[in-house]
Amino acid sequence: MRKLKLIWDFRGPDASKIAEHHEIHLKEYIELEKLNITITGFEVLTNAHAIAYLVVDEDAMIPVRDALKPHRGQVYTE
Repeated sequence: MRKLKLIWDFRGPDASKIAEHHEIHLKEYIELEKLNITITGFEVLTNAHAIAYLVVDEDAMIPVRDALKPHRGQVYTE
């Protein structure tokens, strides 16, 4: 089964702190909804661009996408 990485982009001087904080909310959502999602994270891409993300099985993606409204997604490769 394919896994999809749902991504939220943050830009500006505080992007890294915002992305790091957003991951906390992603984890809270996963716990609240009792989802089988174990991969979350954040990455600093440049000094003005960071992302937060979670990885979900393709068959479970639509309800998560609709609830959390990520900015984009891509196929997850480990």
